[in-house]
Amino acid sequence: MTSHSYDPYKRSVDVLVSAIGIVVTLPLQAVLALLVRSTVGSPAVFRQARPGRHEVIFELLKFRTMHEPDPARGLVSDDQRLTRLGRFLRSSSLDELPSLWNVLKGDMSLVGPRPLLVRYLDRYTPEQRRRHEVRPGITGLAQVSGRNAIGWSEKFARDLEYVESRSLWLDLRILCRTLVAVTRRHGISDATTSTMTEFLGREVKDHG
Repeated sequence: MTSHSYDPYKRSVDVLVSAIGIVVTLPLQAVLALLVRSTVGSPAVFRQARPGRHEVIFELLKFRTMHEPDPARGLVSDDQRLTRLGRFLRSSSLDELPSLWNVLKGDMSLVGPRPLLVRYLDRYTPEQRRRHEVRPGITGLAQVSGRNAIGWSEKFARDLEYVESRSLWLDLRILCRTLVAVTRRHGISDATTSTMTEFLGREVKDHG
């Protein structure tokens, strides 16, 4: 089965698994929403425009993990704004649970390149833009290869590797490796920031 012929089956799996995941985790999501509202404020769910398949913009859903910027309170950088609860949600990937709704709607897939910021679109090389040939994922090959602990060059290399070789077995391997990475809480942040450094549009080495 080629990567293109796998896509319809992949979508069926996404719908089934995300629907089951939403039902199973709904009580947990409700509790987390209450905790986020009590520590960070309302709304509990963070919404942000992200580019999806073919660069169609959609609204990504995640639990809020940061306070709004407030220089008067010393809340300026990501490290300063990230709450204790937010740090736990990120390290455990529980902040991603609302993204199951994005998968069910068809904005995202369970596995694929992570949806990055809209402002990065003009910074990609033609090769890097190929990451948008597939739906973005809650997890992906780059995430199980180091998450935010690896550089942009390697992230894009892993994204393009996935685009070219996606299959059911690769998705299953990535999902299994995701469970291991989350359990170990490895590669949540890079060496200099609580999230990830900004992509500035530098050229990357040819991975093939």
